[in-house]
Amino acid sequence: MNSDHRPFRLLVTGGGTGGHTYPALTAVRTLQARLAAQGGRLEVLWVGEADSLESRVAAAEGIGFESVAVGKIRRSKNPIKMVSPANIADMSRVPLGVLQARKAINRFGPDVVLATGGYVAVPVGVAATRLCRVPLVVHEQTVRLGLANRTLAAAATRVAVSSPSTLPLLPESVRAAAVVTGNPVRPEVFTGQAQKALDALGLQGFDPRLPTVYVTGGAQGSQQVNTLVRDVLPWLVEHANVIHQCGRDNVEELRRQTGHLPAWGAARYHLTGYVGAELPDVLALADVVISRSGAGTIAELTALGKPAVFVPLATSAGNEQAHNARHLADNGAAVALIDDVSAQRLQDAVAPLLTDPAQRAAMAERARAHGRPDAAERLVDVLLAAAGR
Repeated sequence: MNSDHRPFRLLVTGGGTGGHTYPALTAVRTLQARLAAQGGRLEVLWVGEADSLESRVAAAEGIGFESVAVGKIRRSKNPIKMVSPANIADMSRVPLGVLQARKAINRFGPDVVLATGGYVAVPVGVAATRLCRVPLVVHEQTVRLGLANRTLAAAATRVAVSSPSTLPLLPESVRAAAVVTGNPVRPEVFTGQAQKALDALGLQGFDPRLPTVYVTGGAQGSQQVNTLVRDVLPWLVEHANVIHQCGRDNVEELRRQTGHLPAWGAARYHLTGYVGAELPDVLALADVVISRSGAGTIAELTALGKPAVFVPLATSAGNEQAHNARHLADNGAAVALIDDVSAQRLQDAVAPLLTDPAQRAAMAERARAHGRPDAAERLVDVLLAAAGR
């Protein structure tokens, strides 16, 4: 630490979705713990969009927050549609955001800026590198650089990526600044206990001789995933216990639609709107996961070494969920159902993982090889090095 014992100042930007917000939060907590262990202190300022997920997360964590104007870009494969009145109006907000970000940076005096993506990262990253000459570390969660990070990468001190397969996709000029850290995973994910899930969710009807499948479409649930699982459910409960997190708005309808299961099958099927604090225990219990393939989900499942069948969200920005899933599937570390997804294809994908423990174990091992449980510590190393600490 510096002899003057000045606190280390980190300015964080990024958000809009949990995929950008939670890795940043995990990095903040990890850096805080690292500095505390060395007798140092961390001061954090989060710069984001007003009334956003990142603003609520910062408030809940007691992190100082300032908002800046944000210009969103509505994507289109047609370049002419990109030049829409809405896009032009929004992009005109970026210069204002840059000036607001410069003010926040000058006032706070950060040692380093961490940008984790999302539209808000652009004005803050531009202000940091072009106007304030503060080291910028860009972190990318997905296989391909998102739009915001692509904009900032060339001027960044370091570009931290989650997968080695990102490196050849980077522009030549950026590769020298790139480092593979992985995508930070909340430490509590590693603390799960299978028995706790059985007790907390009251899963006495589960058959201990069968594998357990965890189905999730994210916090809101996924209509597509719910429908696929509903259609294979009679077959599925013959071969597995099932925990199905379907989204709060979908519970009643699914309960009606799955009410025809025989008593023994119903006992092996647990339907819930939301899995909260017990998620680490549910993941510890799960032998196979059926889910979307967002960057955060993939980081957690590979760090834990969980065999998974991914149903990517087709409308994800830049089709990133399909890229994420395909990357693992190509390496035998998961199954990816892309394009023509049907209940029969889901059944065909899940069946060998349920009936063949050796195949399940082999996929778990390959998934774990892609996981980086120490990603948050690696990212903290990069932040400290970029700040000259």
